[in-house]
Amino acid sequence: MKTKTTHILSIQDPQAISIAAKIIGQGGLVVFPTDTIYGLAADPWNGQAIQDIYTAKGRPQEKAIPVLIGSLPQLSLITQELSDKMLTLAASFWPGPLTLVLPKKEGLAEELSQYTTLGVRMPDNPFTLALLLQTGPLATTSANISGEPNPADAQDVISQLNGRVDLILDGGSTPGDSASTVVDCTNDDLIILREGPISYDDLLKHWSKSA
Repeated sequence: MKTKTTHILSIQDPQAISIAAKIIGQGGLVVFPTDTIYGLAADPWNGQAIQDIYTAKGRPQEKAIPVLIGSLPQLSLITQELSDKMLTLAASFWPGPLTLVLPKKEGLAEELSQYTTLGVRMPDNPFTLALLLQTGPLATTSANISGEPNPADAQDVISQLNGRVDLILDGGSTPGDSASTVVDCTNDDLIILREGPISYDDLLKHWSKSA
């Protein structure tokens, strides 16, 4: 891939969000801290930008890229046919370390996912939420080379993705190197696709309430 000039900026910089939003709007790649690990993001409607994520990470093309949102109303931009059960989980655990696999809305970049579903999450990080409210939903995956350790601070990101992304927003250390719990809730049964900070039992309690 063509080497990029990677800029590093503190999230405390008053221009951090506006600069990041501009880069994303121009089809660039931005890394920022979340409530789990650092994420690598791009515009989910920009097919070339999504492809650049795959290239930067060396990520297999068959692995779909999740989307982060900054508010519940943003769900309508990227998903469709939401059931009461899905909405109950979202209202109960967002913002937080839970990714819900939901029906994908037409119009998103084809490169985002080869499937009819999409992983969606709302992170519990004030800066990230503020950024997402400015940019709208962002295609976001872990900011590492595929197969390498998840990045818990900006230095981890720099060591892996320097020259591969346009901007790294330094927010210090994230709470941990554990990625979010991933749940497929497109059927009647709740299916854990990846274990994480939120347990199956906790999820099932809220899932059953809305049955």
